[in-house]
Amino acid sequence: MKFTYNWLKDFVEIKITPQALAEKLTMSGLEITSLQAREGDFVFEAEITANRPDCLSVSGIAREVAAITGKKIKWVRSQESGVRSKGPLVIRIEDKKDCPLYIARIIKKVKVGPSPAWLKKRLELVGCRSINNIVDITNYIQFNWGEPLHAFDLDKLSKGAIIVRRAKNGEKITTIDAEEKALNQDILVIADEKKPIAIAGVMGGKVTEVTEATKNILLEAAVFNPQVVRRSRRTLGIMSESAYRFERGVNLEIVEFASASASRLIEEYAKGRCALSARTGSAKTKKGVINLGAEAVNKFLGVNISGAKIKQILDSLGFKVKAKGKFNFIVTTLSYRQDVTGQIDLIEEIARIFGFENIPRSLPLVRPKATGARTKGLVSLIKNILVGLGLNEVITYSLIDKDLLEGFDLGQAASPIEILNPLSKEQAILRPTLIPSLSRCIAYNLNQKQEYVNIFEVAKVFTADKGAPKEELSLGIALSGSKPYLFEGGLVKDEAGPLHLKGILEALFEKLGIRDYKLATENNRQFPIYVGEQKIGLLLSLEKNALDKLDIKNKNVFLLELSLDKLFSYAQIKNKFVELAKYPGIARDISFILKVEVSVKEILEALKIKGGPLLSEIKIVDYYKGKQIPAGYRGLTVSCLYRSQERTLTEAEISPLHEQVRSVLTERFFAQIR
Repeated sequence: MKFTYNWLKDFVEIKITPQALAEKLTMSGLEITSLQAREGDFVFEAEITANRPDCLSVSGIAREVAAITGKKIKWVRSQESGVRSKGPLVIRIEDKKDCPLYIARIIKKVKVGPSPAWLKKRLELVGCRSINNIVDITNYIQFNWGEPLHAFDLDKLSKGAIIVRRAKNGEKITTIDAEEKALNQDILVIADEKKPIAIAGVMGGKVTEVTEATKNILLEAAVFNPQVVRRSRRTLGIMSESAYRFERGVNLEIVEFASASASRLIEEYAKGRCALSARTGSAKTKKGVINLGAEAVNKFLGVNISGAKIKQILDSLGFKVKAKGKFNFIVTTLSYRQDVTGQIDLIEEIARIFGFENIPRSLPLVRPKATGARTKGLVSLIKNILVGLGLNEVITYSLIDKDLLEGFDLGQAASPIEILNPLSKEQAILRPTLIPSLSRCIAYNLNQKQEYVNIFEVAKVFTADKGAPKEELSLGIALSGSKPYLFEGGLVKDEAGPLHLKGILEALFEKLGIRDYKLATENNRQFPIYVGEQKIGLLLSLEKNALDKLDIKNKNVFLLELSLDKLFSYAQIKNKFVELAKYPGIARDISFILKVEVSVKEILEALKIKGGPLLSEIKIVDYYKGKQIPAGYRGLTVSCLYRSQERTLTEAEISPLHEQVRSVLTERFFAQIR
């Protein structure tokens, strides 16, 4: 869209330079891509987005200029010319959806000739070639007000009617650029009683073109369906200034005014006389009402704009604003701003006129939540941890067999969600837990002669809690079989057990920064998992009836399920880079016999406290229960690593400290040192 500096001055008093104006328009969202000095004026070229057809006219851009410069806009109103009549001209529209409004003026005894110098200059500066005074006036009105017009040579029309209709298959028209076009029923045309005389909203026909011989004209001003115009233009391969505007939507309320303005100019510069004015359709548009509060504006923009300033900005853009107190407004939408339909649209208008450069930069306040990107990041982290621990990720179906679920005694309080029309019995319900799916996966792999299966899955589970459907993100882990290890003494098979799952759980919680957790004992096969006082999961081994149902023989299956939605609220991930140790450490092992009921976790915590800062690491390296160990006891070996970050430790420093650590085992936990 091109316009000139002096043309804008017809509407608004501009005190700033063209360069400063270009900058202000660009910063307000109307990007100026070019500014050139030509013939004592400045030509602007603006990139108009598809949602702003109101800026496809000089008057529309002038409204923007007035708003951003704080000036009042001057509207030049046209006086109605000629007479209004319903006959003898008849306007017939076959489908009001294609053409909601059509206005025709018959202007007689025109003198077609060159345009006045001012008009030719204005059009040529914005890239429009001067044709003659009639055509130039229609183009001038189009650029000035955004309403495309077209003038027909009245004497070349079949008398009686203007018909707005779809073309017939096989019809043809030669356009004013002397190109013959084949038409079809998807193309909207303007026709007389015999033939098409124009492609509606796109281009006029050659046969009714205004020439120097023209004496009487029919002036058309209308509104056409944007989708129909776009389809016609694309089908025929034609691009025109009028199609560019009709495709984006023109303002219904400006059509009659534009027609009257053009009629007045034709009377003045072509000496014509308006003999008849007729219309069909309505110029009324549906307008909405938006409630807007200053508090909402300032919350979204992060600034403090007064209620008076908000009203002044909206008034300057042409909105009708009614105040409800100092800080609330009722805003009526505009016929030429169909893109403004809600509160957020008004806030955007306020922001761009207030000036984006006046909104301070600040970092948003971010409160960690177990949603969105954080959830995605934590799920990815959990998967990486479990893969790093040697587990394999699986993906199983969300739909399972109801009979299979009933074989697991999980104490589910909520009811499963049943499918009304399942494809098969095996897909009858949405799984309320991952345990049946993982168990079936274990059974399948064992049947494929896999000796050791260690799998996990992160997926949604579904329940109907008090009739309301609910979905929850869950983590399931399953182990079964034995893993062989080859030592110098021979092959040793490590049988999967609940302690393996407990170790995986502890490693996972450590990485997630979760400390306050525990496993309770519900029975000898099920162990609820708590973080703080909240139950978040269950560790269990499958009972014999469940194993039989899955056809698992001579194997145990151990499973763990956690509610990740609950777990994430406790995660405290604080990545910290620690410098590698500069000095060597000294390792000391302690082997001892201990009663089975004594907590290993409690022992490790006590030894760590006693060892102080020099005891950098402590862990269980061996566990044994056999003939040499009395009933009710177990054999453990603890490895203690002593290290200083400042120097190499000596035997004289380590020995007494290690003896104190050993004494904690014997004196507090009554362990027998081996």
